[in-house]
Amino acid sequence: MPTVVVPFRGREGKSRLARLPLEARAALREAMLADVLAACEVVGATYLVTSAERRPGGAILVLDEGRGQGAAVAAGLDHAALAGAPAPFLVVNADLPCVTARDLLALAGAIPDEGLALAAALDGTTNALALSSQELYAPLYGAGSAARFAALAPSRMLGVPNLVDDVDTVEDLERLRGRLGPETRRVVGRLHAGAAA
Repeated sequence: MPTVVVPFRGREGKSRLARLPLEARAALREAMLADVLAACEVVGATYLVTSAERRPGGAILVLDEGRGQGAAVAAGLDHAALAGAPAPFLVVNADLPCVTARDLLALAGAIPDEGLALAAALDGTTNALALSSQELYAPLYGAGSAARFAALAPSRMLGVPNLVDDVDTVEDLERLRGRLGPETRRVVGRLHAGAAA
């Protein structure tokens, strides 16, 4: 079974959702995280890297020291390795509210020998990684990161829609509405009800 690392920026994340009220943004971030964790925990031991307080569920908490996504993922992978967690290692962003366990197993199954598989966002950043070993990881996040990760080792790019489609804007939420996980769908429904009231 794979080991999964989920970096979560907590209150600082999702600045492009700024047109939503602060409370709504926080609820949406937490809901998307809950849907991602629900999928991850079916697949294998899940390490949540965050500075936020512990939340219910089976994820193992790893402290995010606030040095960016690359360092947060490295901390999660280090913690998992020290605990003897098995390869392969999946790294899954917390803004993929459509993801399912089946998508994650497809990602793990796509890893070439001694290589990695990845799902790129539409803008060329990286939404999810699957590493045959922890040693393959390098902190390459940012603009164009998918191409940089793909160059690290033998690699395979996956076009699985639920891994490609992340949520950065309110428009993304509307576009993905029919595929959202249950927690995100519930929060979006509340936001629509509040707007209509």
